[in-house]
Formats: sequence, C-alpha cells, structure tokens
Amino acid sequence: MAGIYIHIPFCKTKCHYCDFYKSTDFGAKTDFLSALKKEIDWRKHELDGESIASIYFGGGTPSVLKIDEINEILHLIDTGYQQEEDIEVTLEANPDDLTELFLDRLNTTRINRLSIGTQSFNDHDLKSMNRRHNSRQAINSIKGAQQAGVQNISIDLIYGLPNQTLADWETNVEQAIALDVQHISAYHLTYHEDTVFYDYLKSGKIKELPDELSLDQFKLLLNRLKSAGFEQYEISNFARNECYSRHNKAYWERKKYLGFGPSAHSFDHKTRRWNVSSLRKYLQAIESKTSFSETEILSEQDQYNDYMITSLRTKWGISGPYLKENFDPKFRRFFQKQAEKYLTSKHLRYADDVYRLSTEGLFISDKIMEELFFIE
Repeated sequence: MAGIYIHIPFCKTKCHYCDFYKSTDFGAKTDFLSALKKEIDWRKHELDGESIASIYFGGGTPSVLKIDEINEILHLIDTGYQQEEDIEVTLEANPDDLTELFLDRLNTTRINRLSIGTQSFNDHDLKSMNRRHNSRQAINSIKGAQQAGVQNISIDLIYGLPNQTLADWETNVEQAIALDVQHISAYHLTYHEDTVFYDYLKSGKIKELPDELSLDQFKLLLNRLKSAGFEQYEISNFARNECYSRHNKAYWERKKYLGFGPSAHSFDHKTRRWNVSSLRKYLQAIESKTSFSETEILSEQDQYNDYMITSLRTKWGISGPYLKENFDPKFRRFFQKQAEKYLTSKHLRYADDVYRLSTEGLFISDKIMEELFFIE
C-alpha cells in the first residue's frame, strides 16, 4: 500500500518559524490547480497498480482551497489510482479557515481526518509566531469540527518557544487533553534558516529556551499524555485508541509515496524524488512538459541510514531480522557495535528481535541516531 501527498503552497501569512515552501501570492492559484491536476494524471503509472492507503493535503495551508477544488482533486485521484476501501484522507487546516460553512460542506468530500494547526492555546505565543488565529478560534475550530461529525482530529502544538514557561506549556497540554481529540503532534521549535525566528535569534532579539527547560517540557508532555490515555507511537506523535496518522506511519515504515505540487517529495524504496521548490518554475515546467523534479538513487548506505532515522523514532523500532534480510552484513555488524553501549546504558531496549528507544533514550534520540549512521 502506498500514499499520496499533495502540497498546497498558499498561505495568507507566513509564520515566523516555518521553513516549508509557501507563497502568499494567490494570483497563481487557478494556474496551480490546473498544473497540479496534470501532474496527478501524468504520474498515475508510477505505482504500477499498487493501491493507495492514504491521501494527505499538506502545505502551505490546504484549507484555503474551496470545497469544490478539493473534490475535483480527489475525483481525479479516484479515476486514476486504485485505492483501499478504508483510505485515510487528511486535510491540514488553520483554525480560522474552519468556519461553520466550510465544515458543513466538508461533509460532501471524502476528507475523514483533520490535522488542525493549533500550535498553541496561548495568545501571546500565537502572536509571536505570527499565527492568524487566537486561542478562542483554535478551541472553537476543534469543537466545531467535532460537532460537524469529524471523528478523527489531530492538533499540532509547539514547545520550546522563546520565553515559554513550564506552566505555559502545561496549560497548552491540559487544554489539548480537555478537547478530547484523537491525535496530538507536539514538536520542539527549530530555528530554521530563512525564517523570521532564525533572524531574530541571530540578532539577539530572542533567545533559545535553556535545554533543561525544554527537557522539562518534553517530560511533562510524555507524562500528562500517557496519563490521559495517549500512546506515544513516534517521538513527536501521540494517539488514543490507535488513531495513528496512517500517512505519516507509512513514511516511517518506508512505504512508497507520491508527492504532487512544488517541493513535494516521492519515494519508491530505491529512489527519492523532489519537485522544484518554486511555484513559478513548477508552472513553467508543467506548461512546457519539461522536468520539474530531481531524483536521487539511494545507495545501500543511504537506505540503511534512512531505516535508522525512520524506524528508531517509532514504537515499532529497528528489526533485527529486517537488518539481516535487507542489508550487507557489514551494516548489521556496525549497528550491533554502535548499539551495544546504549543497550548497556539502557537508552535502548532489545526484546523480540527488535531494538527500541527506552524512555531515557527518547531524551537523547538525536545523538543515538547520529551514532547509528553508517558513513564511509
């Protein structure tokens, strides 16, 4: 089973932390949708009849699309791609886009999962991030989606924000729990180049949160969500009743996926492909039927390293038999040697032929993954 990712590159405003490709120029929206449909149609042979288990509208801000535009895209996929009966169809949405009318009309689509970009329930934090919504809109959008009958809702939260106290973060987590959603994604703020927050950091306008406080926020997140019945199935992702993000889970399990739209990525086990991160160049290439992407052929070393970074992040971990069956013995020997000290320190656990991060290991996961990378 494979997945489809659709990148909608339009945002009404640019958030200060975001480094995803986006544009605030809606003048090209009609041309973009026309080009996107052509790409979806052109590439339908690439899966060789393999069925689609998930469709994910990401961005950008996919909720700026009209309901009719969403349905047109889904109809095109319906006619060209084989799909699972219980396919998961996710729409990323900003709270201020989820009006009563939008949610009512959403029932005319096959969208069955919403990923709502809440980010915070603190108005000061939302303003500092240049989010368009306030905390009341965030809460109302989630409740409105529930009242409209959406039964699978995920919300995003960010911690490690400048000047964010432990009490601030606890209030966010408690509010998220109280809203009774099925899924929570919580990410530590990263200062990416070419973002406003990065420029603020370099100029001294803001300071990074101390590591100790960030760690305390992460520990609080783990403890409170566990107590509330959420399972941590990936470092930053938590679900109730196994309502995992099927689409993201497929990424971590290294299943095939096609990415449509500017900057979207695709993967077929042997190659990685990415579309040009420019709406103008994407439109020109589609119009002239020239190449709009680059492809990298993955070496066995690349595939091993991909397996390390994707699998160790999850509760399913790294499979000893999978290593043996899919990689040269030198990779397995290297892994076992590197993993030994973390097994001794109990940052890794080994059971049933699977290596997993322990709770302690979660706190130093980046360091562990770095040392498990094979570099010649």
